[in-house]
Formats: sequence, C-alpha cells, structure tokens
Amino acid sequence: MDVILLSHGAGGREMGELIRRVFLSAYGPADFVADDSAVLHLAAGPLAFTTDSFVVSPLFFPGGDIGRLAVAGTVNDLLTAGARPLALAASFILEEGLPVETLSRIAASMAATARECGVSIVTGDTKVVPRGAADQVFITTAGVGQILRPGISGSALRPGDAVLLSGTVGDHGATVMLAREGLLEGVELTSDAAPLTGMVLGLLSAGLAIHALRDPTRGGVAAALTELARQSQVAIEVEEDRIPISPAVAAACEALGLEPLQVANEGKMLVVLPEAEAEAALEIMRRSPYGERAARIGRVLEGPPGRVVLRTGLGTSRLLEPPAGELLPRIC
Repeated sequence: MDVILLSHGAGGREMGELIRRVFLSAYGPADFVADDSAVLHLAAGPLAFTTDSFVVSPLFFPGGDIGRLAVAGTVNDLLTAGARPLALAASFILEEGLPVETLSRIAASMAATARECGVSIVTGDTKVVPRGAADQVFITTAGVGQILRPGISGSALRPGDAVLLSGTVGDHGATVMLAREGLLEGVELTSDAAPLTGMVLGLLSAGLAIHALRDPTRGGVAAALTELARQSQVAIEVEEDRIPISPAVAAACEALGLEPLQVANEGKMLVVLPEAEAEAALEIMRRSPYGERAARIGRVLEGPPGRVVLRTGLGTSRLLEPPAGELLPRIC
C-alpha cells in the first residue's frame, strides 16, 4: 500500500486497512469502536459546533501543513465562541495516486496538533476520487466544544472597548503564496498556523469581561474587523503604527501589491473587551508562545455603524475594507 487507489474509498478491505494503518495509528483512541458515530460523554451545558474545509496548496509549507491547519483552524473557531474544544471529526477526499507516506505525514501532524491543544479526533470519513478529480488531499473538519463563557459574540461590541491583536499579521498568507510560487529561497517567512487554546482559555479563566473573539483568517484583519463592526453596528478605529508586522511579510506584500491587513492569518486572535481590562488581557496573551507580540491596536466607537478606519503613521485616516475577490486562492 504505497499510493491511494480508488479501492481505498470503496468501503471494503482496502479502506479498512487504510483507516487502520494511517488514521487509527495516528490519532485513534485506545477504546475505538468502529461505529458510524462517536459517542461523547459531556458535562451538561451549552455546546459550540463548527465545521470547515481545507484545500491549501502546497500541502506542506514552512511552519505547517494542511493537517496542522485543519486542526488549528477548527479549534480556533470553537475558541471564538468562548468554548473549550473537546472533539473533532476529520473527513478526507483523496486523489488516486496520492502516496500513502504523504497521507501518513498529514495524519501524524494532525495528531500532534490535537495533542498540543488537548482535543481528540474521534471520527471521520474517507473518499477516493480518480486522478485529476481533486488535488491530492482535501480535508473537512467539524468540532464541538463546551461553552465556558456564554455571550461572547461579534454582536457584543460596545463603544469604548479596546481592540487587541495577538501578534503579527499576514504570516500565513504570505508564506503559502511564496511557497506555492517557489519564491521562498532566502526569505525568512513562516506560517503562524497554531491552535490558540492555552491563550484563550487563560483569558477566559481570568474572568475578564470579553465581548468578542475573532480569528482573522481569510480576508485578514481587515475582513474580521469589518465583520465585527457590522455585527455590532459600531465603528472601529485602528492605529497603523500599533499593528505588528514582520519585515519579511511587509516586504513580500509590497512586492506582490497586497495590503497586509487583508492577508490571511491562521494563528492569531482579535480580542475585544473593556478598555479598563486591556492591559490585564495583554499580559495573559504575552505569556503564550503564540502571543508574545500581542498589542492593543484600536478602539470601538459609536459610529458610523459598520465602518473601520485606519489611522496612518502620517496622521491621516482611510477606510479599511475587506478584500474584493479572491486575492490569494487555496490559502487554507
């Protein structure tokens, strides 16, 4: 079994062998039962549930791969609801001819990322399509988590709130784009793909009055802030000089003609909470290896509703809008 065959998705002997050799060996629980649904024994209380798909190209890039991306992205979406991630499902669409060694690397990366954030991959599915009908591997995930703090929502922002960002912008999008085009030689770029469980659970356990959490993935910080402003019918003002960005990402975006604030992140979190609690939140965020460059980047205003304004280093202001079209396809 060196490459994926159509029979690996047919539900028979070959599929069973693939599941045992790749998926169960990577992240199968010791008490695995081959039923069609996983049974989760959860404490009473509200649950968060999310789903996502991952089609990133290339499959492996500096700082991560499609497997780490799939687990981290799903976990981070649960965290934005103020939930503790509990369990994930992962389904695969595999192209005939895919090396099994490649799939095993991806599964091992998913298992390692799941262990990092204390979540279990409990169920999944596998389908195989003919050569040319897909591009190597597509992954669809679903995740469930226990709500620890009800009411955290993009619709809960209030005028006077502080807007915090956990680190530098654009790392993932710039890295994947240059890796795809073979332009990374001599460039120090690494994706930020990471699960932010420790950081967010630390904020929640501190009892801070967090109003909203949002991971700025596709569309970057610009799209995420616009979504928040529209949901809460408030305005948001951010300071360009306070937004952390690495020199390599800034140079790459300038060369490609991209706005760094519109470029995808896969290991960053926006946190909106009362101004009086901003410094306490930043202290907690900076204790995490994924939040060392956390910064207060702006504030929430009464209006105009739905508008995000960027105050530049020159003292001028301009509207910060989400990107139009697909600037960076296959980025996650």
